[in-house]
Amino acid sequence: MADRTERPNPTKLVMMVVSDTDADTLMSALIERGYPVTKIGSTGGFLRRGNVTIFSGVADEEVDTVVDLVNETCHARKEFVPVQTLPFIGEGTFAAEPIEVRVGGAIVFVLDIERFQRI
Repeated sequence: MADRTERPNPTKLVMMVVSDTDADTLMSALIERGYPVTKIGSTGGFLRRGNVTIFSGVADEEVDTVVDLVNETCHARKEFVPVQTLPFIGEGTFAAEPIEVRVGGAIVFVLDIERFQRI
């Protein structure tokens, strides 16, 4: 594991919104490779399920490696959920059978860092 004091100042902020089920595995993979991580719990999306937003400040040349780790760790999958739990707008009669929806995966944002300061 690389020593954090040896890392160059970050030039990119990688923001990863991942499902609760994948967050710990992704964080472990990032930490194991010496990347700094900050985890914030969040909720959102179609199913209003728990997500985790993970931040990591990295150098330009490390962005692809971090995104590759997200691709390896965070997989989209399908689940059956009761129709009554879905946030449809309006009223209506729906079948009682669960429907299949896509869950998991990740959303990744890569932002330029204008200023970095360690205090």
